[in-house]
Amino acid sequence: MTSYRERLTVAWWLWLPAVAVAALLAAEVKLGAPGLATWIPYVVLLPLATVGLWRLGRIRVEVSNGELRVDDAHIPLRYIGEVTALSAADKRDLLGPYADPEAFVIQRPWVAGAVRVDVADDADPTPYWLISTRHPEKLAAALSPR
Repeated sequence: MTSYRERLTVAWWLWLPAVAVAALLAAEVKLGAPGLATWIPYVVLLPLATVGLWRLGRIRVEVSNGELRVDDAHIPLRYIGEVTALSAADKRDLLGPYADPEAFVIQRPWVAGAVRVDVADDADPTPYWLISTRHPEKLAAALSPR
């Protein structure tokens, strides 16, 4: 049973400048290559930019089967303590001056919100998970005890 699922895809407005920069770079390389080789930079760089952006947006956040899964990491819900939905400013603070070097962080700069999940397992040295999410309140509600 899944109570929450999200994929942290790259925002559509980031695709435009990324592909434009790849095309501009291909045009620059094209200027130095004569003949048929002029199209090789486009054939290589545009798909490379597209695949790179797709890979950046592959992270999945899911609460299902009694576990929180973030990409390849997972933690059983019984080891989750306090869950706090964070604003963009709170997220920035936890990534900056109030950061704990032992925290588990999945951060995407194009996603404003986040959730702090305290780890309530004495055997785990990780104090908390900081997870980017577009819907912090929904994820916090899915992780909170019923």
